[in-house]
Amino acid sequence: MPPIKINDNLPAKILLEEENIFLMDKDRADSQDIRPLKIAILNLMPLKEDTEVQLLRCLSNSALQLDVSLLKTKTYVGKNTSTAHLDKFYYHFEDIKDKKLDGLIITGAPVEQMDFEEVAYWDELVEIMDWADKNVTSTLHICWGAQAALYHKYGINKYPMEEKLSGIYNHNTLDRREPLVRGFDDTFLAPHSRYTTVYEEDINKNKELKLLATSDEAGVFLAIGRDGKDVFVTGHPEYDRMTLDYEYHRDMKKGLNPNIIKNYYVNDDPSTRPVLTWRAHSNLLYSNWLNYYVYQKTPYEL
Repeated sequence: MPPIKINDNLPAKILLEEENIFLMDKDRADSQDIRPLKIAILNLMPLKEDTEVQLLRCLSNSALQLDVSLLKTKTYVGKNTSTAHLDKFYYHFEDIKDKKLDGLIITGAPVEQMDFEEVAYWDELVEIMDWADKNVTSTLHICWGAQAALYHKYGINKYPMEEKLSGIYNHNTLDRREPLVRGFDDTFLAPHSRYTTVYEEDINKNKELKLLATSDEAGVFLAIGRDGKDVFVTGHPEYDRMTLDYEYHRDMKKGLNPNIIKNYYVNDDPSTRPVLTWRAHSNLLYSNWLNYYVYQKTPYEL
């Protein structure tokens, strides 16, 4: 397993070490004559600690040393993660804006049913995306983060769906010669959890964008812009086995009467333990991004 350098006291570190994922402490990292890749995660998800574990697990499947920083928005503070945790482990954009990064991940967020400009931290996010164009080798955008970047940078709108898309869907790899999907099978599974979508024809009309994977049921899944400076993932390949299950039971308690998650529970029975069917391609996606779009393109001296 590769070394990921994070704060020694981050709770996610303990959970990942129990999975035998190699997370390097500061002293050992500083003793190695290697420049680690500087990666930041702008975490917009409500359950930030869960997302930390999920993304760090995905990033671990590479032979590269990573120095990972966690970012939060200043213009909006969520209520689902303790202030103590955020103050201890997270930075604001202003803390890193004078630096350069090898890679940036912008997560999804539970705001997709709002117009982009209505989101409390929209102006701050736009500033970060514009900054990343000049100061980050490659940015990977997830779910709503992908929709936000496609809208702001490429003028592509999102559209509401008749009902929430929630499940594990089959996808078709369109061009395996592209490094992001190198090693992918012709078809693969990945989770989606969203109320809005972008249209395939809108992406195909834009000469700066290239579509790499789609689903007959879930639509667009993977695309890149400007030869991989922007990477867009409309689903949630980073999700744990039980993440969709948590969302389903949360929505049930809220009285939203959600549909049974597609292709997830055994015999569509929510009382059963879901089968994990997407992690291999998820790991491959993240390792391909790090290797081909970050490591091989970034300058040694930032």
